[in-house]
Amino acid sequence: MKKLGMAAMAILLGTTILAGCGKNAAPVSESATASSESISVTAEEFDLTSDGKKIYGMMYKPEDGKEKHPTVVLCHGYNTNADMLDGYGKSWAKKGYLCYAFDFCGGSIGSRSEGSSLDMSVLTEVQNLSDVMDQLLALDYVDSSNFFLMGQSQGGFVAALTAAKRSEQVKALVLYFPALSIPEGRRALYSSLDEVPDEEEIMGMTIGRKYTEDAFNLDAYEEISKYHGDVLICHGDKDQVVDLSYSEKAVDVYDHAELKVIEYAEHGFQAKTAKKATEYTLEFLDAHLD
Repeated sequence: MKKLGMAAMAILLGTTILAGCGKNAAPVSESATASSESISVTAEEFDLTSDGKKIYGMMYKPEDGKEKHPTVVLCHGYNTNADMLDGYGKSWAKKGYLCYAFDFCGGSIGSRSEGSSLDMSVLTEVQNLSDVMDQLLALDYVDSSNFFLMGQSQGGFVAALTAAKRSEQVKALVLYFPALSIPEGRRALYSSLDEVPDEEEIMGMTIGRKYTEDAFNLDAYEEISKYHGDVLICHGDKDQVVDLSYSEKAVDVYDHAELKVIEYAEHGFQAKTAKKATEYTLEFLDAHLD
């Protein structure tokens, strides 16, 4: 098994695999994202399926008396889970948005969904998200005309790829420090697929050969540019995992995209930076409601 430690990761800043805020990250708290609100929220486990596997998820539902709600699906990063998005889910639901956060199959050592990290890749997560979309869009209280995707880090890349495949269903797209660097990072580490081991350990999680196989020949920008809706990208100017330049390039390839650079934010928003991202996001989502 090949191990890639933190020192090697640092050498490849901005062009490595990574993806989530890592095993030492803490979930964004509701207080960090809160603003003035009055709608009460019900938060409950709501499991779905993907390719025969259980998907663990949390549904954050506004109790505002409305029959249908604009809906946001929230996607976590590498080796994290839906708990990382709990603060956003609760806070945005208090603004009237039905929010659903779920664990990708094999997406972390703490995943409550079925599946192994050895079988996980960006493309298997795209399939998970697409399956989740199908099941949510079938719910009578989901407003299918106001359906949004949000993802952070690897989840941001996954959300961007999925939106490109399902542009008719995705009203608009929100990306937090999206890991568009993943394909380039895999190619920087291995000159050919012949060099890729069956297993390797990266930042506390063992991944399989499939991860690199599925990412190796992806052209991130060509793929995401197939989405023609509006896009909001929030990225910290102190991010040392995915360089800000990746999001700057994304703005150039999208038809309609806006980049909000959040000062002093690293790879993952906390406290003031999470609140600022929420302000940008709610303003963006509100502007796209029918």
